[in-house]
Amino acid sequence: MRVAILSSGGKDSASAWWWAICQGWDVEFLVTMCVTSGDSMMFQVPGTGIVEHQARLAGVEWICLETDGSEDTEIDDLEVGIKSLGIDALVTGALRSDYQKSKIERMCHRLGIISYNPLWHQSPQNHLTDLVSNGFGVMITSVACEGLDHTWIGKILDNESLSQLIDLSDQFRFNVDGEGGEYETIVISGPHFNGHIQIDGQVKWDGRRGELIIDSVSLSLDG
Repeated sequence: MRVAILSSGGKDSASAWWWAICQGWDVEFLVTMCVTSGDSMMFQVPGTGIVEHQARLAGVEWICLETDGSEDTEIDDLEVGIKSLGIDALVTGALRSDYQKSKIERMCHRLGIISYNPLWHQSPQNHLTDLVSNGFGVMITSVACEGLDHTWIGKILDNESLSQLIDLSDQFRFNVDGEGGEYETIVISGPHFNGHIQIDGQVKWDGRRGELIIDSVSLSLDG
């Protein structure tokens, strides 16, 4: 099975990528929709350039497909970009967005390939726990909800911080997996990487929400 991963560089697509590897499939491509307009109904916008560095650590080809993020054309931009790859399936990290899942499934049907969404309706808490226990370095790069302040920006989830995140999500009633836009992530290490990504940046905080402004990215290789 030759597959491509639709990857934003965050925790969900990284988990779906690892799932595909565990199936014994050949992950040939990481495909990222690079949104030029700053907004999209379908695809994550900030931080997606990190996928290029993830691909280098995993020895996988990265494909950046530009789209202006228009609701009418962005799925077409994806379709045109992957139709000649010769893959059997596209794997995504979709969690609960019926809009995204249905559009990708219809596109895959047109291309004659299979759409896999291994995280679909997975328990949010189990999803995060599995990531931490399997050695994924999940860094929070932005926060935008009550209960998460500037101290969370740049934090890498471990057992202790995940427990705190779960408690805060119960207290302030936000989605613990960030599915409602409460926070965004990038993955800087994982079991499928031959090393890890080092990030240097500055925290931008307005008192209610904030993000990590990345100044530089470097790779540290194992061995």
